Amino acid sequence: MPFAQIHMIEGRTEEQKKVVIEKVSQALVEATGAPIATVRVWITEVPKENWGIAGVSVKDLGR
Repeated sequence: MPFAQIHMIEGRTEEQKKVVIEKVSQALVEATGAPIATVRVWITEVPKENWGIAGVSVKDLGR
């Protein structure tokens, strides 16, 4: 059973996350030959203050 865990900064729409799940699932099917019914995708949304780039939180960077 292929399993993909995606970490993203919060703020994507439900529709954007739906597309991520669909495309990642399809990529795993194509890459592994696993049946789509066995593919799992887990999206974890990280608050902007908990994600850092070059020593600065994304929130402080204004992203």
